[in-house]
Parts: sequence; C-alpha cells; structure tokens
Amino acid sequence: MVSVMDMRRMGALWAAFVVSAAVMVLSALPAAAQSMAFKQALAEAAASDADIAEFYRGNGYTPIWTGSGNRDRTRRQEFLKAVDAAGDHALPVGRYNPDLIRTNIRAVRSEADLARLEVEFSRLFLRYARDVQTGIVTPSRIDRDMVRQVPLRSRAGLLRAFSQSTPRAFLRALPPGSDEYAALMKEKMRLEREVGRGWGQQVPAGNTIRPGDSGAAVVALRNRLIAMDYMNRSASQTYDANLQRAVQLFQQNHGLTPDGVAGPATLGEINTSPQTRLSQIVVAMERERWMNHPDGRGSRHIWVNLTDFRTQVVDNGRVVFETRSVIGARNDDKQTPEFSDMMTYLEVNPDWTVPRSILGRDYLPLFKQNPHAARYLQLINSRGQVVSRDSIDFSQYTERNFPFTVRQPPSEANALGLVKFMFPNPHAIYLHDTPAKNLFAREVRAYSSGCIRLNDPFELAYLLLGRQMSNPEAYFDGLIASGRQTRVDLATPVPVHLVYRTAFTEPRGRVQFRRDIY
Repeated sequence: MVSVMDMRRMGALWAAFVVSAAVMVLSALPAAAQSMAFKQALAEAAASDADIAEFYRGNGYTPIWTGSGNRDRTRRQEFLKAVDAAGDHALPVGRYNPDLIRTNIRAVRSEADLARLEVEFSRLFLRYARDVQTGIVTPSRIDRDMVRQVPLRSRAGLLRAFSQSTPRAFLRALPPGSDEYAALMKEKMRLEREVGRGWGQQVPAGNTIRPGDSGAAVVALRNRLIAMDYMNRSASQTYDANLQRAVQLFQQNHGLTPDGVAGPATLGEINTSPQTRLSQIVVAMERERWMNHPDGRGSRHIWVNLTDFRTQVVDNGRVVFETRSVIGARNDDKQTPEFSDMMTYLEVNPDWTVPRSILGRDYLPLFKQNPHAARYLQLINSRGQVVSRDSIDFSQYTERNFPFTVRQPPSEANALGLVKFMFPNPHAIYLHDTPAKNLFAREVRAYSSGCIRLNDPFELAYLLLGRQMSNPEAYFDGLIASGRQTRVDLATPVPVHLVYRTAFTEPRGRVQFRRDIY
C-alpha cells in the first residue's frame, strides 16, 4: 500500500522532473538570446509584486527555481514537499496551489512561460513561508481586542535568505520551534484520529450526576470518559470512586472546580465533540505562530492566559510563580486585549486615575444623579488642586468636555490595591493588586474593567525585585508601610504576554482546554 508520505514524495519528484524537462527544452535556444529574453520576461512577470521585483532586481534576474542546476531542482523538490505537508501545520494545502504549479510546469513552451513560472514559485513560496511562520490571519482584522503585533519578516528578505540557504533546513526552520507548537501539532494529529472514531453517545444534560448515583446517565458518563481515555474500561453502572476520579481529572484539565460532581458546566465540556476540540487546537497553533518572534518570548517572561485566569512567571521554560487572576468582564468595552509588551516598573501605594472611558461610562452618570456619590474619589483641576463637588453642575458635562481629573488616593481600599505592575501600553492595561479578594475563589473570573488583578501581588513583587536586591521582602514591605506613592524601576525589563488560548499544553500531563469566555 502506498502511504500518504510516499504519494507526497512522488508528487514532488514528478514536478521536479517536469520542470527539468522544460528547462532542457529551452536550453536548446542560443544562450545569449535565452539569457536576455528570460531576464526581460522575468522583470515583466515580477513587476506586479514590489517585493519579488526587488529580490530579482537585486540578484540580476537570476532564477532560483527554474534553472537547470541541482540547487534549483532541490529547491523545487523541497518546497513542493513542504507544501504537500502543509496540512500537518493545520494550513490549507490548496492555498498554495501545488496542482496549479504542476499544471503550469507542463505548459511551459517559452522563456516567457518559464519566467512566469519562476515568479509563481516565488509568490507561492512567500505565501506559504508567511503562513507557516507567522500565521494566516492578521489578528486585528478579525477582532479589535486582538491587538497583537505579528512579527512579519521581510518578503524580499525571505527570498534572499532562502536562495542562500539549504532548502530543507530553511523550510523546516520556518514554523515556530517552541515545545508548545510541537505538542499542539502532536495533539492535532491525535484528535484527527479521534474525530474519525468519535467519543460515543453524549451524556444526557439537564441534571447533575453525583457520586453514588446509578442509571442510564451514569452509564453514558462512564462510556464517554472511557472513550476519551480518562478511565479504564468498566462495567459498573454506579457513580463509583473510579468514575469520580475520572470526572475530577477531566475537570482539572478543563479549568473546572474538581469536585467530582458532573454538573451542567462539566457535562457541557464532556459533551463537547472531538471536532470542536480539534478546532481549538488548530486555533492555538495559529496563535502560536503569531508569537513566532526571532527573539522568542524572553528567557524570563510573564505569561497571562486570559481563558485560564492565571498569571505565571516563566524562567527558562520553567514556571517559577503562579497566581489566580481576574480579567476584563465579558462586556465589549471591558474585555482584556491580547498583546505583548515590556514591564519596566512597579508602583507601590498607587493612586488610581479613573480612565476617561470608565469615567464617561460609570462615574459621570453617577455624579449627575448624586454629586456626592463615590466620595472616595477626588476631582482635580488643571492646577492640580482638589476641588469641591458642591460648586460643580455635572449635568453640563460629557466624557469629552469634563474638565477635571478623577483620582482615588493611595490606600488599602484603592481600586488598584497596594501595588501595580506597569508595562506602559496604549491600551492602559497593567497588572495590579485589588481589595476585592473574594472574586479569586470563583471558577470564572472575568470582572475587571480590562486590567489584570492578581491574587498574590506581593509575592510577584518579591520575585521581580529579587533579581536586583538581596532582601526584596524587607524593601518592598517597608515601602508599603510608608504609605507613600513610590515608583520602583526594574533593572531588567520583563516581557509580558497576554494571550488567549482555549487549548494549551503542559510539560507533563494531558492537553488543557478552556471555555471561550469572550
């Protein structure tokens, strides 16, 4: 039986053979005429794409795909093999027109045809290279809260580098080299097999199934978890200890409270199809490509997965700190955006200047109803003076023309708590303490106006400052006790990545899935 890999290999070899045959036919033309005619045709064919034109102008209109030498032949073979395997990366193979290339190859009759084929190879190579390296999608075009800047490479630079490199090694280095990407690809291939087999009958929804229960719903739950490989085969029709352990493991892997009770939320996740899980993996692979930066994520970085409601510090691939987080509420104007930036300083005993958007949405309507509402907030005029609300007619103001800054002074009751972690960005997003500690006990923690609240902010401060002083706890606690608003610069800025992954992997254990909260 011929395998898929063998078919791919034969297709690439056949394409290379046809190109070689076309090149041999054209080589019968007088060399000088062939060279000048080809270069002129190549310049004309490349003119419609500025980057491709720049590349060929820079190399003297020398072909890199359709020449008769071994290097061009190898480039063709390796590129077509890579395109045939694009599906392994969850990329649509048809987007790169491998069949069209092969059709065009067989249609070559002149140097003009060969020049057009040369440009077509380069165009499709650039499409594939960009897709597999940094993703098909431009995030901001599909969601305004996806403000991540994708690290696109120069197209002309890609062609130059490819023309000067070993083709196979170059193509293999295009996708993200992270352990996460490799693990996601492995899970994608596993789930593709699961889609064909399925996970059997869904569990009847609507009721909560508890340890000690028995009946048809328990049997359906048991069979579903066996099919998903969460427990060994069993004939028990009772919600016994084995089934309870399987439910708890499933809950842990899906961001649910691991109480061993199969309630509506747990059953909703258990009944999710393998096709949906596969689509989550595919999206996670695309998002990983968006972060395929030449410099990586940073040997030490802060990782906030919004769907997981957790903030982590990662040192050389190892999680050294983790805390529960509260993220932006589900309202369209409060969702936390997805982006990366550099944390440069901490602010101890911070005040809170109410952003204009929050002022217009939440506080100005409140002041119009009751000028003395939210008395913990100060109104500051343009000279920096606190003004009395008694003399202000709030009804004449809008968010746009309100002339005062609204500020909450430092205190334990301050909305930002006692410390905030700043990575200055145009979205006014940062990490901070909070007096609302009760929210951290909830399973879904989407309640803020967009910033990230931390359950253990002091421990994060100790960890960050530990790189630049011998006793960070005493230093930081002293600043807190002083009550003074103090800025502490980080000697080495730390990359911060706010990501949105409903599927992600861990060094050990199963792939994790989370609900799509936004």
